[in-house]
Amino acid sequence: MSASFAQADTLRVATFNTELSRKGPGILLRDILKGSDPQILAVIDTLVTSRADVVAVQGFDYDLENSALRAFTLALKERGLDYPYHFSAAPNAGLQTDVDLDGDGRFGGPGDAQGYGRFFGQGSMAILSRFPIEVSEVQEYSTLLWKDLPDNIFPLTASGPYPSTAAYDLQRLSSHGHWIVPIDHPDLGQFHILTFHASPPVFDGPEDRNGRRNHDEVAFWSKYLDGLFGPAPQNSFILLGDANLDPERGDGRSVAMQSLLSRTELQDPLPNQSTVHWEQTGDMRVDYVLPSTDWTIVDANVTHKNPVASRHSLVVIDLKR
Repeated sequence: MSASFAQADTLRVATFNTELSRKGPGILLRDILKGSDPQILAVIDTLVTSRADVVAVQGFDYDLENSALRAFTLALKERGLDYPYHFSAAPNAGLQTDVDLDGDGRFGGPGDAQGYGRFFGQGSMAILSRFPIEVSEVQEYSTLLWKDLPDNIFPLTASGPYPSTAAYDLQRLSSHGHWIVPIDHPDLGQFHILTFHASPPVFDGPEDRNGRRNHDEVAFWSKYLDGLFGPAPQNSFILLGDANLDPERGDGRSVAMQSLLSRTELQDPLPNQSTVHWEQTGDMRVDYVLPSTDWTIVDANVTHKNPVASRHSLVVIDLKR
């Protein structure tokens, strides 16, 4: 893969869980502006080396004015990587509720937010693009209630939904968001980025709340492609992001990933390649770039990990018509 941008008739798309999230609001912006944070510099190095035309990033703290995202794109521009267009939206991470959603018997904790977070926007998502983003046409499913996903596997007990009916009636599906983002390429026309960042399927109890939620966050895309939420793009799309789910290994409900990877609308250019290394589990595949079948895959890579930047690799593919 060349370190330069792809050719005019080729599209380079990437996903990268940067793990840049900080411990409080505003800290990421502060660290970006300092210009000397080793992790941020390592993430920038990774992005500059890959030079994707469009990249979905995860683990990036959201703020209402996108100040951190704008500062980050400026830092990239100073390194010669210009993303004049970007998109982010209010996530579920850290969006606090007044219900005990995680069943720990307490209220107001990070697990009682719509998506786990110690503050609103912690570890959210964003899209950086060289090409115009049709923001007015973005579809967001962040407010979709978990119970409203067809064939969902919300945890149930003999006495009812876990941990309560109130939680069942309030809990959203997305831990961060599910987005469908149209982008206009000057030579290839409009295409859609389908992106998300699912819950880790661990850190829960025998009810397997997080494992079930992760399963359904992945399964959402099959429901979406089946047209259960309205017309879905039939071609010219790329499904990408951090599913937090390996199709073979780990404690997650791998059948959801296996089902998604087997869909005839999708191509899997990097089967069986790990994308993250966790001390507890070793190498796993959780980050995906899956183009629709009308694309021709020119190249695909899982980049070499830089542990200073992230435990995740950047995953990148080059596509043509």
